[in-house]
Amino acid sequence: MHPIARMPRSPAPALEAVSPSAAQAGAEEKNPFLVALGDRVRALRARRGMTRKAVAQSAEVSERHLANLEYGIGNASILVLLQVAGALHCSLAELLGDVTTSSPEWLLIRELLGDRDEATLHRVRVAVGEMLGTGGDNAARSPRVALIGLRGAGKSTLGQMLAQDLGFPYVELSREIEKFAGCSIAEIQALYGANAYRRYERRALEETIQLYPEAVIATPGGLVSDPATFNLLLAHCTTVWLQADPEDHMKRVAAQGDMRPMAASTEAMQDLKGILAGRAAFYSKADLRLDTSAQPLAATFRMLRDQVRQSLDLPI
Repeated sequence: MHPIARMPRSPAPALEAVSPSAAQAGAEEKNPFLVALGDRVRALRARRGMTRKAVAQSAEVSERHLANLEYGIGNASILVLLQVAGALHCSLAELLGDVTTSSPEWLLIRELLGDRDEATLHRVRVAVGEMLGTGGDNAARSPRVALIGLRGAGKSTLGQMLAQDLGFPYVELSREIEKFAGCSIAEIQALYGANAYRRYERRALEETIQLYPEAVIATPGGLVSDPATFNLLLAHCTTVWLQADPEDHMKRVAAQGDMRPMAASTEAMQDLKGILAGRAAFYSKADLRLDTSAQPLAATFRMLRDQVRQSLDLPI
């Protein structure tokens, strides 16, 4: 029998919605590839801080269908593509036309980097940045200090205090994005969508880097979701990840009267923890990190000030 004919069975019809409890009950019957696919969809959704409803609306699919995908009960046709890829001895990405499979050089680079550990991949990224002139490993000494982390970590409060202490300009990147767009961030998202917002975010960061050789920059929490923009930040700024407990994030954001992106969810804390988990691996690329929940504000600022001044080789 031809390999394509031996298509693994999905535990439920492709378009039939399955409840979470039913999905969990049949977990051992699920196809491992579909389970992993669902995990990646959930992780990407969390990293971008989007509810399932928001993704379903943007993708123009039903929320229940998206839920099935996340629970590992996706459309079985993807398994056909997987088997075709196996028969052709290529990756599914190559079959689908992923950019990293678009030329022999891309494929050879992918092969060289496959199964490398994070430390090796970091060294490769730095070396490539230096070769292309987009920044190497010198950003850790840059007098542009960028604070990253989820909303409620203390970026605005600590950023203004740090800028005053260092005598640097303070830049709230969200305000710069609004200047570019001529409207609020909420209006950008509603009128033009997430892709347009990311373009404005990139332009605002590019101009900030050009205008300010020294600055303290408070960045939007989701900036790390766009690899190109995050690469730019890492290459030209000393980055500091401000961390906080989920409860502190929620409390601080609520005190500001802003519950985005959890406003549409009845399980706000679970959503927030998912976003933190989805972005933590990217936030951890920062040069420095500081837990803002571990001590009062004054002590937190002193620790931040000392870390940054030491990194910039300034008197403490």
